[in-house]
Amino acid sequence: MDLDAVTDGGGVLEVSEFYQAVVTHLESAFGRRRMHWVRGEIQKIYEKGHLYLDVVDASGEEEPPASVLKVRCWNSVWTPLKQELARQGITLSDGMVVSFRGYVGVYKPRGEISFAVTEIDVNEVLGDAARQRARLIETLTREGALERNKQLVLPPVALRVGLVASPHTEGYNDFVGQLLRSGFGFHVSLVPATVQGDAAPDEVVRAIRALQETDVDVICVIRGGGSRGDLACFDDERVARAIADATRPVWTGIGHTGDVSIADLVAHRHAITPTKLGEDLVTSVADWHDRHVTRPAERIERHTAAILEEASEYLAERRRTVMFAVRDRLVGEQRRLDHVRQSLGRHARHLLETEATKLASTRHLLGAYDPQRRLSQGWSIMTNAAGQVVTSVSDVRVGEVVSVRVSDGTLESTVNDKKGISHDT
Repeated sequence: MDLDAVTDGGGVLEVSEFYQAVVTHLESAFGRRRMHWVRGEIQKIYEKGHLYLDVVDASGEEEPPASVLKVRCWNSVWTPLKQELARQGITLSDGMVVSFRGYVGVYKPRGEISFAVTEIDVNEVLGDAARQRARLIETLTREGALERNKQLVLPPVALRVGLVASPHTEGYNDFVGQLLRSGFGFHVSLVPATVQGDAAPDEVVRAIRALQETDVDVICVIRGGGSRGDLACFDDERVARAIADATRPVWTGIGHTGDVSIADLVAHRHAITPTKLGEDLVTSVADWHDRHVTRPAERIERHTAAILEEASEYLAERRRTVMFAVRDRLVGEQRRLDHVRQSLGRHARHLLETEATKLASTRHLLGAYDPQRRLSQGWSIMTNAAGQVVTSVSDVRVGEVVSVRVSDGTLESTVNDKKGISHDT
């Protein structure tokens, strides 16, 4: 239906006829066969299978904007477009200026005109993303956020490591492997976080804030290599501010394919890969160990060796002195012992000779008192029945048998009478 013909003829249209005429007119000028590029700033974005956008003039001269274009991108078109944007590291967001190519559509039940997207100018989006990134860096610089975390003091021996990573990935294994092979006693506190996709920024922020409430010495945020889209999380303002405001030094190790991320810029220290970050952490501990343990130990070892060498020389000298002194002393003592032995020999012979003389004299004296000699001279010895020597008449009784020993034997006698000897004066 030709809208101009209808209006020129002054005819009255039914609502459905009017919409049909409008749709016909719009499709002839802005339909699938005559697609147009439209440039604007994303005011609102919503995705649920399909993509829905509210787009306004990019100039921003009108406040509030007078013209709002409802933009739709059906799932069949949006899915491959989204994948391509992600590969380029692009995530559509509020405030981004984008050029779309597409056609006009009319939703008759609500009388709503919309724009169906078939193509997005990636180069312009990249340019706008770069401008937004530059604005964010400028804002963070102006606020002093780029230097805030760098001003924190890293402990001399950072062994308690807080780790923000996706567990058991290649980047995680590379980083942890460096710590395990170092031989130092690192203790790793892992807070798992998604490091890719729409949920990644919030999870990384949550992990950083959780670790800064613990006793870790340093927080390490790592992610292996990937496309620009895979690493988009680390250009997110939320992540950047969480790192800048952290109460612990934050080190980043992100496998970059291009520019340094904003997370790297605000971090206390950054490395180009998780492996390199692990090496840097091990190196910092090894440097401290070298300065405060290895080198002092080497100095102590050198000084100890010198002292031991000096002591060994002194001990060897003293050993020689002692050996000579002992040898001289032994020679002297041997001579003294020889002299004592000779003296003892002479003294012993003298004593033996003296005692022999005394013994001979004693033997001669005893010989004079020998009872046998007396018996041979006619003496006898009488003993009573009890075996006692009789020295008095009172020692025996009349009728008692007594023994009388003479020089050549013994006689048995019986006492018949006892007569005492009177001692008259």
